[in-house]
Amino acid sequence: MMTTDYTVQGMTCGHCAHAVSTEIKKIDGVSDVRVTVESGSVEVDSVATIDVAAIAAAVDEAGYTLVR
Repeated sequence: MMTTDYTVQGMTCGHCAHAVSTEIKKIDGVSDVRVTVESGSVEVDSVATIDVAAIAAAVDEAGYTLVR
């Protein structure tokens, strides 16, 4: 199990956090996602390394921007 930290711009509420979490959880290999709206922090637990492009695409699908 590994945990990777990301920063997402544009989240302002619980709905935002839920949308981001839901999209990231759809990625194969992701086991858990924790979102902190105030800091824009997203922690992703996975069984293997997840391609950052997949995370960026999921965040984009939710309507937000991954900071690289």
